[in-house]
Amino acid sequence: MMKRLLDFFFDKWLRPLLYFGVTCLLLIVSEYANQALLSRVSLILFASSLAGLFMSGLYQLFHRRWLKALISGFLLGASLVAIAFYMVFNFFVETVDGDKWANNLKIPTNIKLDEPIDLSYSNQRPDSILACIKQETDFQLYQSFQPGLYEYDFWTPKIERGNIYLKAYEITQEYALSTDALAENSMVYVENPSDSIMRFGTKTHFTIYEGDWGKPYAARFEVWLKPASGGQERKLFTKNYIIEGWQR
Repeated sequence: MMKRLLDFFFDKWLRPLLYFGVTCLLLIVSEYANQALLSRVSLILFASSLAGLFMSGLYQLFHRRWLKALISGFLLGASLVAIAFYMVFNFFVETVDGDKWANNLKIPTNIKLDEPIDLSYSNQRPDSILACIKQETDFQLYQSFQPGLYEYDFWTPKIERGNIYLKAYEITQEYALSTDALAENSMVYVENPSDSIMRFGTKTHFTIYEGDWGKPYAARFEVWLKPASGGQERKLFTKNYIIEGWQR
């Protein structure tokens, strides 16, 4: 059975090469489309095509088809070198120039905007926050040791058991920020059966990727609750901040 499968996929030498070419084209399209789901799918397919080239090369070697094995190996090696070069090139370009995402954004003047409290390198909440007694529900954003890296606290009275997490939007364009990881990385367990207000907060930072250092823009942060009971998720609170994106 295994031999039949290998023969089907690799005996016709052009099959893995054609699949490799199609996935390369899809990867290029996804780069310009700037769609997260398409990018994930194209990367998975491209990785499988590289595995196919590797298997094809071994198959051709086993059957002593030296030229075909050499071509498969060359394509695989060239692809890996190109990927490494692309990653290094992107790293240096984004480090120097940033992603330029926030270049043309304007900070609105007709709404209330707060600024995150700077935690600097200690990553410890200021004594003024730790000693603060809130009289109502509130939210505080903190900038961690670099712009674009944030933590938060949320004060709330009675709340059912579950997890709170954040959604964030650039205000002028209503653009959802860092949708791939923000909810998961900002998730905090909550439970408060009493009427007294309790503080809940992150233990480590989460990242807002859009934007660069030194290019602030306005963002709306929403606190959402995911009940442990499985009930409908709901928005609890919103607050606007001036933030910067993390520059790689």
